[in-house]
Amino acid sequence: MTDFEQLVRPDKGQSAHLVHIVDETGFDAWLGKQPERVRAALAAQQLRPKGYACAILPGEKPDDWAVVTVVADADSLSSWCLAKLPAVLPAGSYRLAEGAPGPALFGWMVAQHRFDRYKKPDDTADTGPRILLTPEVGRIDGIVREAKATALVRDLVNTPAADMGPADLEAAAAAIAKARDAKLTVTRGDALATGYPMVHAVGRAAGKKHAPRLIELAWGDPKHPRIAIVGKGVTFDSGGLDIKGASGMRNMKKDMGGSAHALALADMVMDARLPVSLHLVVPAVENAISEDALRPGDILASRKGMTVEIGNTDAEGRLILGDALTRASEENPELMIDFATLTGAARVALGPDLPALFANDDDLAEALLDGGTANDDACWRMPLWDNYTEMLSSDIADISNAAEGGFAGSVTAALFLKKFVGDDIAWAHFDTFAWQPAAKPGRPKGGAALGLRATWAMLQQRYPRN
Repeated sequence: MTDFEQLVRPDKGQSAHLVHIVDETGFDAWLGKQPERVRAALAAQQLRPKGYACAILPGEKPDDWAVVTVVADADSLSSWCLAKLPAVLPAGSYRLAEGAPGPALFGWMVAQHRFDRYKKPDDTADTGPRILLTPEVGRIDGIVREAKATALVRDLVNTPAADMGPADLEAAAAAIAKARDAKLTVTRGDALATGYPMVHAVGRAAGKKHAPRLIELAWGDPKHPRIAIVGKGVTFDSGGLDIKGASGMRNMKKDMGGSAHALALADMVMDARLPVSLHLVVPAVENAISEDALRPGDILASRKGMTVEIGNTDAEGRLILGDALTRASEENPELMIDFATLTGAARVALGPDLPALFANDDDLAEALLDGGTANDDACWRMPLWDNYTEMLSSDIADISNAAEGGFAGSVTAALFLKKFVGDDIAWAHFDTFAWQPAAKPGRPKGGAALGLRATWAMLQQRYPRN
């Protein structure tokens, strides 16, 4: 894991290269104030005032050089406006020429995280830290916490299914529980058949090596408000007997992205010691194919007592979440959040960057949207349109797991989950992609935390520390 504490440090006047921040509107005025050597250097480097453009500014002495970078708005920095610089600057210390980096600290840190479990850095690469100094000392610990959580999501999602099966997800949860002095409870294999029948039915085809399990973590003072965090943990999704095509299966190692978000968020809650009683629930399975695989047309029992007809074995995530949401509801939390890489329909509607947010409580939804806007982690609210519940009707069971036709796929999936949420519980569901399909500054191609910081902001506001 990247040593994020070393990447941002309090500014105590130590030696550092200056970083000048300009935007397109103010670029000409700024350039006109620069000495001739700077204007000549920028002309030679062909700097244009466009987003993420940067250049080296020569000083009067060889070591007295600085940097200029172009941002969208120099008066309102975002999380990502400095995220390109660590990739193009040499190791060393830097500070802004004016002002404080604020939210840009986050992008500066996560831009230096690498998933190197299988591919080590080039021995000739300059791998030393790029350190950003800041006068906002009180902000450092919180930003480091968010950077660690983001890196955890990325690393878990990027790990291939051979090394990130249900047992490996359990191991990740166990490591967090040990570090935070939390209680871990795991129900595995055939022991799921009676208590968590849908988790068992989806995961049984993977055999003993990748046996399904229901992972629970409990932490905090029982006198504090009870909250539940639930994450979909399908460590690989073949589609089951309704098998995916090759292109659809290629990135299905990321189908446990919901559980990665849930684990990272739970870890932040415990690390920050929010005044809550936390219950984390992760159903972990591999959706495989064997003689014991779930079949289209099967009828499943559920922990809640409803029967479910299987219209599509590739709609398995909502099945395991149904049992998990039921379990979490039994503890009567006042708030429940779930994360899941649930539907392709959400991606068709909103693309890869925007998680689809569903909520049964308007105030909760607004707080999550505001948290996303404030932390450059935008999400988009979608409707829990109850009239579409009829699309999930079954002639021979209480409900079907898949609607007929292609209409409103993310909505009907969320409506299915809603059936398993207890009464009087404020609930939000993130249908997140958990993947960055193309690299951007600070956001490499691969696993991505989408909706995590929005939720964390909401929790901090709702449950402030004394």
